[in-house]
Amino acid sequence: MRNRGKLFRAHPTETWLVVVLLIMSAGLSVASDKFFTIANLFNLLNTSSTNLIFAVGLLVVLIAGGIDISFAVAASVVQYVVALALAQMGGGDWFIGLTLAAIVGIALGAVNAGLIYYFQIISIVVTIATFNIFFGLLMFFTHGVSIYNLPAWWTHRTVIFEFQQANGNWAELTLPVAIMAVCVAATWGLIRFTTTGRQLYAFGDNPEGARRLGINIAAMHFIAFGWLGLMAGIAGLVQVHYSQEVVPNALVGRELDVLAAVVLGGARLGGGRGTVLGCILGVFLVSVTQNGLNLLGISPYAFKMIVGAIILIAITLSNAPLGHILAGLRQRLGT
Repeated sequence: MRNRGKLFRAHPTETWLVVVLLIMSAGLSVASDKFFTIANLFNLLNTSSTNLIFAVGLLVVLIAGGIDISFAVAASVVQYVVALALAQMGGGDWFIGLTLAAIVGIALGAVNAGLIYYFQIISIVVTIATFNIFFGLLMFFTHGVSIYNLPAWWTHRTVIFEFQQANGNWAELTLPVAIMAVCVAATWGLIRFTTTGRQLYAFGDNPEGARRLGINIAAMHFIAFGWLGLMAGIAGLVQVHYSQEVVPNALVGRELDVLAAVVLGGARLGGGRGTVLGCILGVFLVSVTQNGLNLLGISPYAFKMIVGAIILIAITLSNAPLGHILAGLRQRLGT
């Protein structure tokens, strides 16, 4: 019992998310016989892969005290650039595709970092601007035309694990899940075991203190936004592999779902706080919510309302710690 108490005090957000996920899963299992199945579980993992890759990239930016809402559009730009480059190169392969995506994604992230650092503009303003610039340029040059003629390696459905159910149908885990696992592990290693990761936390928690300690502030900006750009590039490739086509506006709007999931997982919008485990749990809680609403036949607009509420609550809790809010509530109720 004492160990469980220590675990809750050390990781309160993650613990609560696990509890909420268990309660929601139990309720949805009763409400729909399709929810608690291997096929639906594998489907959740497959469809959540892109969002989780986005999420671990955004986590690094939030830890560093920034915010970025342009990453989904950046991923769309990466998709088009990589698709056109591969067509000129004769097709390529996964290694070439990932390398190109990484280069373009990091470059787009560096644009955000450069504008924020050198012009001293707050990150939310910069990324709203680059969101519109990136998307406008993409639509201007592509005329909104989708690309369907893609290399076979990119669109071939690669199964990494399959399971035959009692009804004879197969449940499959596909390549995006493996790529997602590598991205999650790499992000965990960066923020948990490296000096750079500790500096990112310090910078996000107290920028002026980090500057006085000699931390390279420019490097913190470029590493954080460059990492998100890298993850956005990889996520763009993964999304194309899943959808089998490159569509210019396919990822637009995804940024708010991802932001809601990451802040729900405990990342503070003010910087200096956040874990990969919380990020994973936040993404899956949002995915389970969306999946449950779909299975129950509830309007998708309800999910958008939930995402908006999560962001509003997260901003409120970031500006005023939960303990202060509860104390104030108790005081009002007492009077």
